[in-house]
Amino acid sequence: MHLMEKRVNKTRTTAMKASIPRRFREFFWDYPFSRLSWNSDRDLIILRVLSVGDWNAVQWLWRRLGNDELRSWIERRRGAGLNPRQLRFWELVLDLPKPLVDKWLQAPGRQTWDRRARR
Repeated sequence: MHLMEKRVNKTRTTAMKASIPRRFREFFWDYPFSRLSWNSDRDLIILRVLSVGDWNAVQWLWRRLGNDELRSWIERRRGAGLNPRQLRFWELVLDLPKPLVDKWLQAPGRQTWDRRARR
C-alpha cells in the first residue's frame, strides 16, 4: 500500500470514529446536530444516548466505549444525568458497587432532582 493510500484510509477511519449516526438527531433536539462532534461533544453525546437514547443507540455507544470506559464515565459523574432506574441498570451491567450507587442516589441535591423528574 502506498503512503498516500495509508493517509486516505487513516483519514477515513478517523472520520468514521468521530461521526455520530444521523438517527441520533432526535436525541439532540436542542443542539445544532450538524455541529456536534464526538471529539468535542463527547460527554454530551454519552449523556444523551444513555439518558434518552433507544436500545440501538445505547448498544452503539457501548460498543464504542466498552465496559471500562463507560464505567469510568458514570463513576466520574457519580451517575449525574441518569435517572435511578437507568443508574441501577448500569450498576448491574457494569458491576458498579451497590453502596457507591446508593450513596450517589441518596445525595441531597440528587434526591430533589429525582423527585421533581417523576412528576
